[in-house]
Amino acid sequence: MHALLRLAPTRRSTVVALLLAAASHEAVAQHNVDWPVYGGSDDHTHYTTLAQITPTNVKRLRVAWTYESHDEFAGSEMQTNPVVIDGVLYGTTPKLRVFALDAATGKELWTFDPNAGAPPTSRIRHRGVVVTGDRVLFNYRNRLYALDKRTGRPIRTFGDTGWVDLRAGLGRPVEGLSVSASTPGVVFDGMLIMGSTVPEALPSAPGDIRAYDVQSGGLRWSFHTIPHPGEPGYETWPPDAWKVAGGANAWSGVTLDSARAMVFVATGSASYDFYGGNRLGDNLYANSVIALDARTGKRIWHYQVLRHDLWDRDLPAAPVLVTVTHGGKPIDAVAQITKTGHVFVLDRATGAPLFPTEERAMPAAVLAGDRAAATQRFPLSPPPFSRQQLTRADLTTRTKAAHAAALKLFEQYGTKHPFDPPNDRGSIMFPGVDGGGEWGGPAFDPKTGLLYVNANEMAWLLKLVPRSDKSLYAANCASCHGDDRRGTAMAPSLIDVGVRRTREQIAQVIRDGTGRMPAFGSALEGRAVTDLVQYLLTGRDSSAAVGPDPFGVPYRNAYFDIFLDDEGYPAIKPPWGTLNAIDLNAGKIRWSVPFGEYPKLAAKGIRNTGTDNYGGAIVTENGLLFIAATTYDDRIRAFDKSTGRVLWSAKLPAAGNATPSTYMVDGVQYLVIACGGGKNGARSGGTYVAFALDAR
Repeated sequence: MHALLRLAPTRRSTVVALLLAAASHEAVAQHNVDWPVYGGSDDHTHYTTLAQITPTNVKRLRVAWTYESHDEFAGSEMQTNPVVIDGVLYGTTPKLRVFALDAATGKELWTFDPNAGAPPTSRIRHRGVVVTGDRVLFNYRNRLYALDKRTGRPIRTFGDTGWVDLRAGLGRPVEGLSVSASTPGVVFDGMLIMGSTVPEALPSAPGDIRAYDVQSGGLRWSFHTIPHPGEPGYETWPPDAWKVAGGANAWSGVTLDSARAMVFVATGSASYDFYGGNRLGDNLYANSVIALDARTGKRIWHYQVLRHDLWDRDLPAAPVLVTVTHGGKPIDAVAQITKTGHVFVLDRATGAPLFPTEERAMPAAVLAGDRAAATQRFPLSPPPFSRQQLTRADLTTRTKAAHAAALKLFEQYGTKHPFDPPNDRGSIMFPGVDGGGEWGGPAFDPKTGLLYVNANEMAWLLKLVPRSDKSLYAANCASCHGDDRRGTAMAPSLIDVGVRRTREQIAQVIRDGTGRMPAFGSALEGRAVTDLVQYLLTGRDSSAAVGPDPFGVPYRNAYFDIFLDDEGYPAIKPPWGTLNAIDLNAGKIRWSVPFGEYPKLAAKGIRNTGTDNYGGAIVTENGLLFIAATTYDDRIRAFDKSTGRVLWSAKLPAAGNATPSTYMVDGVQYLVIACGGGKNGARSGGTYVAFALDAR
């Protein structure tokens, strides 16, 4: 100010005018602020500079509006992170209707129903849409749609009268594939670059990364995650694997560095998850972080986190682009969380780890024909954000009966090592198949270098048996839905499925598959499908036409579910879910707190146990961390990002198993969350809730 006063009057007035103009521009810029893509930005940092809501006034947040989709059904989920552009919010419902709302009021502007009014045939997990130019791009099963942003009607010049078939172009017969996409892709240079969701059992499709022309829907490039002959990594699979193997898919999304014209993906395991005798080798590019040229799809580098995965330990979230300080210098990097609770920090240009790693010897495979990797790679820093070893001392002591039930299963399954391979006696996977880290992914604060990760602390039970079934249901369905048809944490119950679905709808799902469920149309003949439907409706198995597995998998799941005590609570000691702040500059965990609780236990005085949680956080420049995610207490919370202390929470109509969005319309900052519930037995919902300050 003193320097300004010393200027000549004419010059001083010019400077003042410039400063006022800059301030006015800033005010206009902050009057409306979008949440333009899934996760808020293409780097997946979940970071915002919006500052109307502060640590001081966050307690004044109140419900600003709600949107009731009325689309929830038993077991449905809604994991959408809404996109907000120019005051319009775009999202999806549990039945995968796409809608546009006035982002300030929640008033519906339009809706599009890909089911054409018919009820959905099964639950489908979906996390959002892409809005670019004049169109909204979204996935429904195998269809990639382009909708008019103003009206919600399909754009007929896109693909086949408004949609593209994701099953095409994979080098396999289209009718034998189940391919969808649960997570939105990114847009670069007129292309939608995306991964896919494919079955985790065979038959399965390959997880190719693909780029589609935003205007025409034409395929611009494709990267084979299961290498073809002559491509690097081909030697890490059996010679014909590229023709029949599946998985190695980037189901959790795609990350974009537009300045470098690079895209980054994190892939899952190869199918079938728990036996690899038919896919001997390291199985590149499964369980890998891959950097591709966004223009061409050519590989720039890769880093395989887990070789020959036998534990369904997909890389659970998209990579996060970070800048860290190492050796006194800023380094652009990629941070990748894992289901085992580790963070790999890789140089963005080369893929080289920034922290030391080590190779550790692994137990040998025990099932005939399989061969586990001799070693696996682990980062030495940062330390794991989840427990790594389950011992007798870790079993629950909540009650004597709970401890006895947990101890019985612990001794029966007899796991000694976190990487004990699957077997026919049974094993306990800990961390389990739902993490550690989960699909919501981390939030990153570029000012402090802190990575915020919500984590699950749940053990899982797995037992395999020889595939010698004579029952069509046992041979094809029991691995996921259980021998008793009651379902597991990974697949819904089929008891009374005839009440919920018609005979024709059940047959359609069996033939075409859905999400992670394989399409059996090519493996089962028409009579077998009819007989299987008859069994599901009546309990009478009228066919014994079951032969050897056509994909060379001689085992199936006999049991696969969360390790629970006699009352259905986790069979290990709390915390059962945590929220963690990890310093990526120093490679240290700055704080970790239990995250969530069970209302029935809290009512008995058993508080802060943590719960399983799904969905990510938003971190704000001015000190807040917003997250819902917890499965059973139906709450959204604001934490002090420096300490992990809860500053505010609110009750939701169902669990917010999604990542929230924050945006500004007409000078008002909003926080919105999709309340879909439905995870692990929790009740389902179909409501969006937006919060804003009560007085501005």
